[in-house]
Amino acid sequence: MSAKRDYYEILGVKKNATLEEIKKAYREMALRYHPDRVPSEQKKEAEEKFKEISEAYAVLSDPQKRALYDQYGHSGIDQRYTYEDIFKGTDFSSIFEDLADFGFGGSLFEDIFGDLGFDLFGRTTRRSTRFRRGRDLEISVEITLEEAAWGTEKTITLPRYENCSTCEGSGTKPGTKKIVCPKCKGTGRSVISSGFFQLTQNCPRCNGEGSIIQTPCPDCRGEGRSKVTRKIKVKIPPGVDTGSHLRIRGEGEAGTAGRGDLYVIIEVKPHPVFERHNNDILTQITISLSKAILGAEVEVPTLNGKVKMKIPPGTQSGKIFRLKGKGIPDVHGRGIGDELIRVNVEIPSHLTHEQRRLIEEFARLSGEDIAKESFTDKIKKAFHS
Repeated sequence: MSAKRDYYEILGVKKNATLEEIKKAYREMALRYHPDRVPSEQKKEAEEKFKEISEAYAVLSDPQKRALYDQYGHSGIDQRYTYEDIFKGTDFSSIFEDLADFGFGGSLFEDIFGDLGFDLFGRTTRRSTRFRRGRDLEISVEITLEEAAWGTEKTITLPRYENCSTCEGSGTKPGTKKIVCPKCKGTGRSVISSGFFQLTQNCPRCNGEGSIIQTPCPDCRGEGRSKVTRKIKVKIPPGVDTGSHLRIRGEGEAGTAGRGDLYVIIEVKPHPVFERHNNDILTQITISLSKAILGAEVEVPTLNGKVKMKIPPGTQSGKIFRLKGKGIPDVHGRGIGDELIRVNVEIPSHLTHEQRRLIEEFARLSGEDIAKESFTDKIKKAFHS
């Protein structure tokens, strides 16, 4: 077994760090390693990291535990406290009050620490896999750039677990009840002793519930849940972009301690005309040489349809014009982006005799040295005469 890392090193703080500095460091790391905010293949690693930083915070935020650790290191903590005792009395609730909108919820702590029989808010409790908030769900929704700009409503098809309608989530056959667990006598706890150490854990027979099902529900087979498919309307606000997360509370799977949440991941389809850059959009138009030289009024596409735009005389190819307020609304309501229009000047590849004469005259008047007719051009002219 590898040696434990230094608690101060884990949180990235100095040994003389104040409690506020320790809280701030833990808050930032807890957000970074939240298992719901990492790819699925990294969840296990994130859970282990979350346990590690939570243990470090539980010790360093407690003056008595911190003094013991500073004097004796990990051996001082390990000899004095069980793993469960390390967390007792630690107030995690104040840490996560301001992070609720980032997806922190009871299920996170229950999933990671539930097998210890306590929660992270200082309450020793009898916890089981049955007393959990439902699992959060995630689904991707593809929308157009126009829908991303102005907002839309989508109906999604979502398979999820819901409370069994037959037993109303109890898991027992209608007309029957659960009985007291004969192994733990209803406490939901079992104690394992090994030398000087005692480990209290959930009862393996009843999973810490304190009761067992003798006659399971015939429809859900004691699970208390069944899988159904629902159609859910999702309102997508203006300004979203690929990767935007929408959290819909209570639309996840059912659990005995409430429903989980649904996270809608937005994917904006590529547009044939516009290219998005934050809240601005970029498009390109091609104009003739004469319009670039003389100026003109042209039609340009926008997300709201075509509008007229003036091209000033002498416009160079590659010139970018800006249409104010024709871009994407900011998702946080901070104004609207612009539309950027890149003008490309088309150079004719074939000229009539008159067109060539006029351009040569223009060049002569401009003082330009026009290259003499090449031998190849003379041969071509001879064959076409």
